[in-house]
Amino acid sequence: MKKIVETHGAPAAIGPYSQAVSSQGLTFISGQIPLDPDTMELVADEFRPQAHQVFKNLSAVAAAAESSLDACVKLTVYLVDLNDFKDLNAIMAEYIKAPFPARAAVEVAALPRGARIEIDAILTT
Repeated sequence: MKKIVETHGAPAAIGPYSQAVSSQGLTFISGQIPLDPDTMELVADEFRPQAHQVFKNLSAVAAAAESSLDACVKLTVYLVDLNDFKDLNAIMAEYIKAPFPARAAVEVAALPRGARIEIDAILTT
């Protein structure tokens, strides 16, 4: 069985997918880009405000799943520039407390809507 998780506190899906799906004690959050959930526009062109918005979006979806980012066991981070990695680490530590989840970070050629960062997550619920 699976339960679809939806919230107005994060951007609506921009394709045929759910914001998150919970099943068998895990919640799988779809990739979040730095869209403002009210305007569905990028919050800024710069990396730091984009990264903060991504974590806010992830937090909103986690809350809708009756969980939090502290229950995160795995993150996958997609960056258009690995030079933003240091800022990513600092910003992530503002939203997730130790012990930190497993994580992969990969550089990609492009992301939807011209975003500089996208993150998906797996949480225990």
